[in-house]
Amino acid sequence: MSSNINPLEHHLPGLMEHLESCLGSIGALPEVDAGTLVRSFCRHHGIDPETVLAGAGTTQFIYALPIATGAERPLILGPTYADYADACRMWGRRPAFFLSTDAAGFEPDFTSLARRARAADLVFICNPNNPTGTLIPGEALAALCRRCSDTLFVIDESYLPFAPEGERESLLASTLANLVVLVSMSKIFKMPGLRLGFLKGPVAVIRRLKAYQLPWSVNTLAQAAGRYVLEQREPAERYVRETRNHVAAETAAFRQRIDGRRGLCAFPAAAGFVLVKLPPALTAATVCEALGNEKILLRDCTNFEGLTDRFVRVSLKGREANRRVAESLLSLCTESRPAPIRSGTRAGEGGSHGP
Repeated sequence: MSSNINPLEHHLPGLMEHLESCLGSIGALPEVDAGTLVRSFCRHHGIDPETVLAGAGTTQFIYALPIATGAERPLILGPTYADYADACRMWGRRPAFFLSTDAAGFEPDFTSLARRARAADLVFICNPNNPTGTLIPGEALAALCRRCSDTLFVIDESYLPFAPEGERESLLASTLANLVVLVSMSKIFKMPGLRLGFLKGPVAVIRRLKAYQLPWSVNTLAQAAGRYVLEQREPAERYVRETRNHVAAETAAFRQRIDGRRGLCAFPAAAGFVLVKLPPALTAATVCEALGNEKILLRDCTNFEGLTDRFVRVSLKGREANRRVAESLLSLCTESRPAPIRSGTRAGEGGSHGP
């Protein structure tokens, strides 16, 4: 429950059988630029193939963007996915952060963000955000791009397919000249091992990125999987709807179980994972170790810029697994409470403290 992929137990119907039928093709090189896949993706979304690249997951693009765009003053809306900052540092760029807070429900102050963005030349925004689950309306992001026309914005929509009516908030169809959109097939279609993502952006940015695009970067099976998903339009849409319904129901049930109980805070989320703030007596390390002993893995969020050792992320799965995590968290909160001071006992004497 530390991995942010589709929680359904099954894949898109027919996908695994299709991949089995394609195994013989791994004896030859894949299409060098995945051009057929790109054209299929663009027909599906009604966009210009000259504005799209396919890559080995969105990670390939995240790490290429700082150097390809020549960015010197990158800004990251956080707390968020660490690879944006790692990508900047890999090329010797020191990123600045604009941090939203738990007190504000991790909703950014757009007036202040716009002021900071104008001083930057590259801005990374994950929407919905990892690990907070916060969803920013697409129009609000488009307005931000228009207010800061000299700044290039990278909007990572890897988790947007999990959000209710996510396509309504997508900026994929936007023609803004300072906007790059990242799209992942890996997470929603439960195939992260294949590594498949897309980048849509202005032609000028695409040309610069191509200089850092490795040939044959999208492997044969990833291309086959991508084409299959795009060709199975109605089954794929049903699969996404099923996923969204599951995520919405499980998020609501999980938050209802723990939010506001025994010092726990479970933040609203639109992406299939929930950020949980722990009571002061617990740390993320303590919780992750205790649940690890139960064979449950959570994400310790201590190393996210802008969070502390009181945050964990729970990637929701099936109802029973989610119930187990909720009960374990509540149990740990009970154990961590100091015993009440007995009559006639001075503070600090007697009683016991849990981990």
